[in-house]
Amino acid sequence: MNRFRALTLTVALSAAGISMAHAVEFSTLEERMSGAEFKQAGLDRLSPEQLKSLNDWLRLHGLAPGAPIAVGGTRNGVVEYYPDDKARQPIEAHIDGPVDGWLGKTTFKLDNGQVWQQAESGMRTDLGLNSPAVRIKPMLMGSWLMYVDGCGCSLRVKRVK
Repeated sequence: MNRFRALTLTVALSAAGISMAHAVEFSTLEERMSGAEFKQAGLDRLSPEQLKSLNDWLRLHGLAPGAPIAVGGTRNGVVEYYPDDKARQPIEAHIDGPVDGWLGKTTFKLDNGQVWQQAESGMRTDLGLNSPAVRIKPMLMGSWLMYVDGCGCSLRVKRVK
């Protein structure tokens, strides 16, 4: 029975540590913005209760400092990074680490911090590349095509982070 109590206590303390870490990471809009930015956004006109509510919403939705914010927000609960065609520019980077291929919904973390996911069916498992350079180009109807150096191949992808 003592092991069960110890395990329960460990789980409870770990969960408390995780929630405390998230609380420490978050900084309010007042802390993140200069006085001029705060005023320009009209946030100085909010009541203390409204401002608290807005900060609570931002905390709840994961917009902590350094969190990526989509260029256009969300649509139907899905983050849209490039809802405006004018914002869609080619991207050149390297995949962070080895790449043997892809299968279904493979994700690719780039050295610029972006994460892209395979957006088409199909597979390839014979690459054996290490941190290959990639070029991701906008295509018609909002799609993207990722060219992978070293294999002469490409695949449709979508940005997920």
